[in-house]
Amino acid sequence: MKKTPFILSIMFVVFLIVVFSTVFSGPENVDVVSGNGRIEATEIGISAKVAGRVEEIYVSEGDRVTAGDVVAKLDTTTINSQLQQAKAQHQQAKSAVEAANMAVAQRQSEKSALEAALLQTKAELKAAEAHAARTNELAKTGAVSKQLAEDNLTNVESAKAAVNAAKARLTAADATIEASRAQYYSAQAAVSAANATIAQIQSEINDMVLKAPRNGRIQYRVVEPGEVVSAGGRVLSLVDLTNVYMTFFLPASQVGKLTMGGEAL
Repeated sequence: MKKTPFILSIMFVVFLIVVFSTVFSGPENVDVVSGNGRIEATEIGISAKVAGRVEEIYVSEGDRVTAGDVVAKLDTTTINSQLQQAKAQHQQAKSAVEAANMAVAQRQSEKSALEAALLQTKAELKAAEAHAARTNELAKTGAVSKQLAEDNLTNVESAKAAVNAAKARLTAADATIEASRAQYYSAQAAVSAANATIAQIQSEINDMVLKAPRNGRIQYRVVEPGEVVSAGGRVLSLVDLTNVYMTFFLPASQVGKLTMGGEAL
């Protein structure tokens, strides 16, 4: 924001009454000096935060505006396409989260079945070991054949192998669950990233709608619809009419005739 001459600066003659002997004294007691001056006001640039092509300008030079009024808009065609793409990626990421979550639930269900199978094979091993022990004792007394005792020992080894296989399947199930969870967390991260991208793009779209920062009058249009502006490029110039002041110039020879608080006409 800077101080610059108000549009259509009015050059005028400032008459300063600098010497009074008494109020309403006669002309013989008044010393009048004159000089050139102009009315000035605070100028505010309404600029684009992002680069783009000006699509619309809704105000003309000289129009009064209120703080918050929409005064111009940049073309959002390209960035709207980016927004739609980001929303599509967000939807894909959400679908991936749901799929990964279902996969984790399925793997956990499979693990529960494998845990039950492991308990079953352990029970079968325990039963096989007990049966083999009995037949081995009976074989020593000749009550059963040695072949039957050996067969029962073979059954024990088979039961042990089944237990080990069940344990291996359970370990593999744990690894699969962890992999599914990793996919779930990755999909969640993708959702968060997509949300951030959407928020950033939406913020840029909002910035492409230019609003009056305060009450005032449009001094001039810097650009016209169809022109391209860079980030920070000025689109409109606004003057604050609540901060109007006067600058005047006097010859050096007359400065000494002025007094603080003297009247001006």
